[in-house]
Amino acid sequence: MKDVNCAYCMQGELVAKFAYPVCKMDTGFLYVFKEQSHPGRLILAHDKHISEMIELTDEERNAFFADVAKASRAIHKVFHPEKVNYGAYGDTGCHLQHASGSEVQGSVRVGRYI
Repeated sequence: MKDVNCAYCMQGELVAKFAYPVCKMDTGFLYVFKEQSHPGRLILAHDKHISEMIELTDEERNAFFADVAKASRAIHKVFHPEKVNYGAYGDTGCHLQHASGSEVQGSVRVGRYI
């Protein structure tokens, strides 16, 4: 099921306001945020328009996190961060997504916990 008001479902103009498309992965589509305060800031939006990861089968969830790991490897290869931060947020929408971004030396947040 697709939601016509969801940027990740509709792609195109809605998602172009804040991200660039990167590639289709096994379980979703990978985007790089235009705002790069954390170098390599990415988001993996699941193919299904669902709100919670508990709506996935164990196999679907494992495959989704395998894609998250692939994206993280790319962040490490390109940016060599000290740490990659991971988060699954749904503040403004109900589409399962996972965000990743790096913490590199000189970043305002390296060594800080919030």
